[in-house]
Amino acid sequence: MAEEYTPEIFTLTDEDGTEHEFELMDVMEENGTVYYALVPYFEDPESMIEEDTELVVLKIAEENGEEYLATIDNDEEYERIGNMFIQRISEMLEGETEED
Repeated sequence: MAEEYTPEIFTLTDEDGTEHEFELMDVMEENGTVYYALVPYFEDPESMIEEDTELVVLKIAEENGEEYLATIDNDEEYERIGNMFIQRISEMLEGETEED
């Protein structure tokens, strides 16, 4: 019997105050920093396939004792972590296809 997938959804507010929903794809720690890989969330999975979705990579930052998800301003760091997530997610998806 197949397990029903329930995505972990994050509602993030951009600098203009607009809320956007994202689905968590993966989390990893690298050199003491925790990174999140997210994609825009669509209730209808077909919509996600039809849209040109991009992987959003954020990291945990802390201010005044409060943790929050922050953008990665360093281009090299963003590329390196983004590529690591793409590799990890590709391997996860390949494993799911082989199990089907």
